[in-house]
Amino acid sequence: MLDPLVSSVLLVATLVVFTVIGLRARRPEPGDVASFTLARGTQGAGTLGLSFLASGLGAWILFAPAELGVLLGIGPVIGYALAAAGPFLIFAFVGPRLRRLLPSGHGLGDLVRVRFGRTASIAVTVVSLLYMGVFVAAELVAIGGLVELLGGVDRRITVPAVVAATLLYTATGGLRASLRTDRWQAWLVVVLLVGGAIVAVTRIDAPVAAVRDAGLLQIDGAAWQSAATLILAVTAANMFHHGYWQRVWAASDDAALRRGALVGAAATVPLMLIAGLLGMLAAAIGIVEVPALSLFALAGTLPTVAIAGVLVLGIALVTSSVDTLENGLAALLVAERPSWSLSTARILTVVIMVPAMIVGLIAESVLQLFLIADLLAAVLLIPALLGLWRRATTPGVLAGIVAGIVGAVGVSAAVTGSLAGAWEAVTFPDAIPTLPPFVGALVASGLVTFVVSRLTAPDGPTDDLTGLDEQVQARRATAELPR
Repeated sequence: MLDPLVSSVLLVATLVVFTVIGLRARRPEPGDVASFTLARGTQGAGTLGLSFLASGLGAWILFAPAELGVLLGIGPVIGYALAAAGPFLIFAFVGPRLRRLLPSGHGLGDLVRVRFGRTASIAVTVVSLLYMGVFVAAELVAIGGLVELLGGVDRRITVPAVVAATLLYTATGGLRASLRTDRWQAWLVVVLLVGGAIVAVTRIDAPVAAVRDAGLLQIDGAAWQSAATLILAVTAANMFHHGYWQRVWAASDDAALRRGALVGAAATVPLMLIAGLLGMLAAAIGIVEVPALSLFALAGTLPTVAIAGVLVLGIALVTSSVDTLENGLAALLVAERPSWSLSTARILTVVIMVPAMIVGLIAESVLQLFLIADLLAAVLLIPALLGLWRRATTPGVLAGIVAGIVGAVGVSAAVTGSLAGAWEAVTFPDAIPTLPPFVGALVASGLVTFVVSRLTAPDGPTDDLTGLDEQVQARRATAELPR
């Protein structure tokens, strides 16, 4: 473990550097809420790729992939890596179409509102707020524990420091500040994670053989199920991450968005695999006592400078995801209330972090809440994306949402044999992801939305999606009228 004084200096120095970088971003003009929350049409493929990478990774990658690798082997680690990259692949192909339909849009909620009405839109907003709020809290829990573990610094110092630093530049510069820091944070994460892995591997004789002999390269049925669950859950949930949708409209053009998203996906997979494999390596050489801390057990065998690098890596990971979530949460609320001013948006950025910081200070794990939010996202995902289908109708989408909930419970009941077992399956009391509720939610919601939409769609011409942007503009114009 590092000396607490050294750890404190590293914490403060790293946060100061990122804060200075963020504050140097171009600030929005007075009253320019759109620039604060979107930076519409300003970002090239390189910036977007690094931003998707930095925003998608967080301090959780130092815990979760390694833990799964220790417990279940390589299968779930591969699944987690693909799950983390999956949303970017969807953005690469769905994002350009949504941009063309809604050039004045802010996110998925705009499509849902103008296609299916306020009730469906509220459902999307609530799930987005829940997922992103839990994500922030989880990141703060992770960084508080990481700095306490490696550096002996109380989380009551670390968590407020991270929140204060990220808020200072996101509340000032908005999305542009987050995008600017993402570039530096992404490169720092790549260098530190890859460099740390090289140092760790070179200090161990025959690392591949050690992992193989420990049986961690075998993939059984439980590993495959865990991998499939992660892919469905994480991909569904991240489609309701408003911070990602901000970047869809921030792209300078469709080609920049597609290339940036693909770069983010391609870079995410190997980094996730490295984190998981390092945990497996720690287990293979017999130094793991707590699976979630396996990567840190391995770090403890390295020179002090490497431990310091892991500490800075964790800080870079958490700031890159937290600043995205801070601005994303504020942008989501402003999109729902277009009449709110830039000052209100800045105040919201600060206010919404208070409950997340409280959870980050007192919670040990928020994985159960994460899984519940993931399941709700799975219920809404296909009905929401079917807004791009001309024949989708409001009754179809609302029926699909209800069917998704019923499907999650019903499939779980069929597998467990009781409603009590189904309730456990959909509330995840042991914080263990299981496949049946996610399969039930996705299949039932998609099938019912499709069938009911076909039955309730008019016999004549289907909805003309080319007029959707006019509805978005009209809603914003109405909200901005003086009262």
